[in-house]
Amino acid sequence: MTTLKLYNTRTRSKEAFAPIDPKNVRMYVCGPTVYDRAHLGNARPVIVFDVLFRLLRHVYGAEHVTYVRNFTDVDDKINARAAESGRPIGDITAETTQWFLDDMAAVGALEPTAMPRATQYISQMVAMIEDLIAQGHAYEAEGHVLFAVDSYAEYGALSGRSVEDMIAGARVEVAPYKRNPMDFVLWKPSDADTPGWDSPWGRGRPGWHIECSAMARDLLGERFDIHGGGIDLQFPHHENEIAQSKCAGHDFANIWMHNEMLQVEGKKMSKSLGNFFTVRDLLDQGVPGEVIRFVMLSTHYRKPMDWTEKKRDEAEKTLRKWYGLVGLADAASEYPFLTNALSDDLNTPEAIKLLHHLASAGDVNALLFGLDVLGLWEGKVPQWAAVPGFTDAETGLLHDLMQRREAARRHKDFAEADRIRDGLARAGVEIRDTGDGTTFNKLPNFDVDVLDRVWGGE
Repeated sequence: MTTLKLYNTRTRSKEAFAPIDPKNVRMYVCGPTVYDRAHLGNARPVIVFDVLFRLLRHVYGAEHVTYVRNFTDVDDKINARAAESGRPIGDITAETTQWFLDDMAAVGALEPTAMPRATQYISQMVAMIEDLIAQGHAYEAEGHVLFAVDSYAEYGALSGRSVEDMIAGARVEVAPYKRNPMDFVLWKPSDADTPGWDSPWGRGRPGWHIECSAMARDLLGERFDIHGGGIDLQFPHHENEIAQSKCAGHDFANIWMHNEMLQVEGKKMSKSLGNFFTVRDLLDQGVPGEVIRFVMLSTHYRKPMDWTEKKRDEAEKTLRKWYGLVGLADAASEYPFLTNALSDDLNTPEAIKLLHHLASAGDVNALLFGLDVLGLWEGKVPQWAAVPGFTDAETGLLHDLMQRREAARRHKDFAEADRIRDGLARAGVEIRDTGDGTTFNKLPNFDVDVLDRVWGGE
């Protein structure tokens, strides 16, 4: 079995992955707060951890992997959106949750094993908060319950910061009821216009950080294998998750993984710069989901990713070529070098480099395997990449012949290049070379048997 190595943010080292239970490999990834469309940066952790999910399923078996990604459906941003729009909160969260699922499906993400909503786990959150108070790790103040950061000596270990550094570098909410400026909210009061639930501390709602701790414990147990999310969640969200979970007696996650942030044309994505867009914006502009995914995977997940129009164009050309070739595949054939690349801390750039090699070598069965593992293959050539009028198999023959013709030209084997050109004409295929590649047109006298013989060397 391939040795899977993953970079653990907490230990700052790449570690050999040893699941707690190989029959039940467990992963939790922080999901979205559902009040609007997912922007492009939101898609990066979804795609990154979808590749890991696929790899774990490949290594340990699909039935032995449990992947949980939550929806935060109680939050002040949601409340604000409801107030400004006049729409019920439930309508907003239901709509935006479905938007998220549709958009992530468009970029090839499998649905996780479980997708809990925070509002379904209020009782578990209340029970955890009660336990933290009983053990002296939390306290009630003016209708709020706060976690006492001073009570957890290892606070800051994940982000590698001291409490003093965290206070200086964070937007700490100043409140007179806090014993320490770094103490964070576990429960807060709700007024008549705000969602709320009964609790020992009055009607209120949970703080953001307690949600994931309660849901992860309920669905994955007190100790599980992997916790993931964007690097922006490392502090304070994940730091706080660790503190409250550990103090509540849960071992929590063994490995912490974080993907880096996304830029657009070398700049931070922001509305003020006019370079902010959602996944749906790109899809509506005609950018295929597979292209979005390919661009994301072209950069290692632990490096900042720069979305550019040039990368998008190159990705579309590459995928058109690869989808053209896999029509020749009999079945996906595992390519160990590719699996090894992904097993080395999800080295997707190296995996893509190997796919380029496989495509050039004409190893279409291994190419199909690679596309599948990377989530770029859903059982058929996507409509945007299909050649009108030709089946996937016929398209595979055409693209392979084009590769042979290009190779013949490079080696000045003009007789072979002319044979392919003339053979395509006999088969009833018109070809046109343009700056964007080669296009094919099926003529009335098209004969697939002739095309097959030309491909066979006649």
